Amino acid sequence: MTPNNPGRILALDLGARRIGLALSDELGVTAQGLPTLRRSTRQQDIDKLYSLAVQHKIKRVVVGHPVNMNGSKGPKAHQAAQFANTLRKHLRLPAVLWDERLTTRQAQRVLRESGVGITKRAKAIDRMAAVLILQSYLDFLEADQDVETDNSSSQNETPFKARAVSEPTLT
Repeated sequence: MTPNNPGRILALDLGARRIGLALSDELGVTAQGLPTLRRSTRQQDIDKLYSLAVQHKIKRVVVGHPVNMNGSKGPKAHQAAQFANTLRKHLRLPAVLWDERLTTRQAQRVLRESGVGITKRAKAIDRMAAVLILQSYLDFLEADQDVETDNSSSQNETPFKARAVSEPTLT
């Protein structure tokens, strides 16, 4: 997994009843929605996510982190952090918390502006939120790589050499 090829990344938008899912392409450029996972027990949720990780050859998981607008962390943010820790243990993959402020609202707006009816919108909202979370994360990785390229060439005029991307801690 390099900045030029992060491998497939799975993003989760955690909800009480459903988990919105999105998957990146191999190059880490685009995010596509997957069918929403209806939640059952924690262990069954983990088992289903493990199967998806194996099926799609996932290299990293991005978990939406619902921090409050002022940056503080409420109960849902702590639950997301606990779930990410559980994923790290059971999937044996990096699990990154990613700020998801306003993604559900943005997803609702995108779906409404696309002419999606209210019934279909309710079914698609979690998936769209996961896509927005993942695309935001992928854009961050691309921008981080661009900064590395700019810094590398301006400091010593040598070509950029790929390095492992540090895990972002934006939450």
